[in-house]
Amino acid sequence: MRELLSLLAIGFTSALFPLVNIEAYISVRAAVSGVGPVWLLSLAAALGQMVGKYLWYRLGASSLGWGWVRRKIDKPSQRARLELWRRRTDSRPFLAGCLVFVSAVVGLPPFAVLSVVAGQLGMHLALFLGVGLAGRWLRFAAILGGVGWLEHLGVL
Repeated sequence: MRELLSLLAIGFTSALFPLVNIEAYISVRAAVSGVGPVWLLSLAAALGQMVGKYLWYRLGASSLGWGWVRRKIDKPSQRARLELWRRRTDSRPFLAGCLVFVSAVVGLPPFAVLSVVAGQLGMHLALFLGVGLAGRWLRFAAILGGVGWLEHLGVL
C-alpha cells in the first residue's frame, strides 16, 4: 500500500514539476525492487499524474481571465485563432481525444503544455481526464513492462 501511495505522490509531483521524472523513478524502482503488479503500479502513477495535470488544465482555463493574457487575446487575430481552435475541439471531440491520448502516451506534444491548452480551449474535462489517464496508464505500464522484460532477459 505504501508503494502505491508513493507512486501516486511522485506522479503528482512530477506532473507539477517536470524536473521530477516519473519515468526514471518507476524504471529505477522496478529495476531495484522488482517490477511487481505492472497494471496496478502504473495505474497509481497515472492517477497521480492526472491529478497534477488537472491543476494545469484549471490553470489554463483560468488564465484567459488574467490581465496580460486578456490583452493578448483581445487582439482580433488572436481572438479569431482561439475561437477557431475552440470550434475544432468542440466539433471534433474524437480527434481532440486522440491528440490528448498520443500526447499522454508519447509525450509529443508535451503533455503539460497540452493540459494548459486543453483548459484554455475548454475541452470537455471528462474527455481530457479519461483519455489522459488511459494514455498515461499505458505509458507507465509499457515502461514497467519493458523493465520486466529486461529482467527476464537477464540484462538487469
